[in-house]
Amino acid sequence: MRLSLRWRIAAAYAILLVAALAATSGVIVWRFQAILFDEARSRVDETMNEIVSAVQPVNPFPGSVVDESLLQIINSNNLAAWQGPTTFIQVDTTRGYPIARSPNLGSISIPPNTSLTSKHPRAFRQITVGTTPFLIEDRLLRSGSFSVVVHVAESLNELNRTFAQTSRTILLILAVATILVVALSILLASQAIGPITRLSRAMHEIGSERLDRRLPGAQRHDEIGELTRSFNDLLARLQEAFARERQFISDASHELKTPLTSINANAQMLLRWGDRDDTIRRESLETIRHESAALAEMVNGMLMLAKADRGDAIPKEPVSLSLVAQEALRNAAPRAAEKHLYLELDAPSPSPLVEGDPHLLRQLVSNLVDNALKFTEEGGVTIRIGESLHDAWINVIDTGPGVPEGELAHVFERFYRADKARSREVPGTGLGLAIVRSIARVHGGDIVAQRTPLGGASFLVRFPKIEQTLTPSS
Repeated sequence: MRLSLRWRIAAAYAILLVAALAATSGVIVWRFQAILFDEARSRVDETMNEIVSAVQPVNPFPGSVVDESLLQIINSNNLAAWQGPTTFIQVDTTRGYPIARSPNLGSISIPPNTSLTSKHPRAFRQITVGTTPFLIEDRLLRSGSFSVVVHVAESLNELNRTFAQTSRTILLILAVATILVVALSILLASQAIGPITRLSRAMHEIGSERLDRRLPGAQRHDEIGELTRSFNDLLARLQEAFARERQFISDASHELKTPLTSINANAQMLLRWGDRDDTIRRESLETIRHESAALAEMVNGMLMLAKADRGDAIPKEPVSLSLVAQEALRNAAPRAAEKHLYLELDAPSPSPLVEGDPHLLRQLVSNLVDNALKFTEEGGVTIRIGESLHDAWINVIDTGPGVPEGELAHVFERFYRADKARSREVPGTGLGLAIVRSIARVHGGDIVAQRTPLGGASFLVRFPKIEQTLTPSS
């Protein structure tokens, strides 16, 4: 079974802290045992040094004493003075026969140490006599032909008892600390994961119809607060995007409804009276043709808008803005001639270049020119091309009525028409400027709509410039 993130974090905290506590406890126990053993060895060594100092106070030769001094070692009164509550003394011949012992030894006999020699007259060892463990220092003392072996033994029972009690206490403390650490780890993991769990639950409760809700915890000044604010910003963007899509669907349905209704009505008229009245048949077919063309134009506009929005799939190459503008003006020339409007191009030579899709850029300029011709009754349309240090730009200016100041922020919305009263009189789908903005954005540019000093409309599009030049053809 896979553990949740909360339990994985709690387990990681607990394992890490318990391991640290166990390691610390192990070091403490090890050091405490070493300290106790060092104290026992110090007592043994101190007693042995007292014995040696007492029996050779004036002997200038280390390791050897006079015969008379050695006799003090086997004196029971001296041995009683040197013994302690846990310190025992025994004196042996070099062959291992005990010749004296401290009164507290009783019937216990310390085994001889056969490893002692004149070259190695001193040794430490740990042995168990009966049931009592001992730390023993053995010392060979020699003078002439007379030698003895002194054993100073320290009982380790008290040391082991103290060590065992301390170890049990430390283990108890470690067990209690482990329980506290586990509880603390679970608490910390809950505090860390709890807000994320609440965020997850709140996110599950938010659907496409409840995007106006916001997640709690944005006021926190930590990573959770930052995550919450990021989710709330995402929800705000999703809400805005869903609102735009709903509006788009509503507007598209409204725009498609009119030509479809007209086509359906005229198709019914053809079925009823088309065979009997040539005028009705001709007018109905003309209306169906006109509305079908408008419907196809609208669908093509939606497809173009989708392609422009999908900018990552657009192949790009160096494109001359002047050449793009010339092609757009050639295509628009017949419409301008019908309305007796002029078309002008003001472009530098050599022309600035941008990186993009030639077809989409031609569509951008053509849409701007077509939009200007729709709303211009006198004068004409001018296209100006220029460049700055890092940008290249196209400015389409007309002499029409312009866009009211309050409408400038909305002219690039889909299906938006500034002049609602003339929305059916002026041809178009209401998608032209929305397509222009999308094309500009996928090319790394932007577009701004303004009113000219004389009242016309001005649309300025800026693109990142590439450092190449082409001379426009005439």
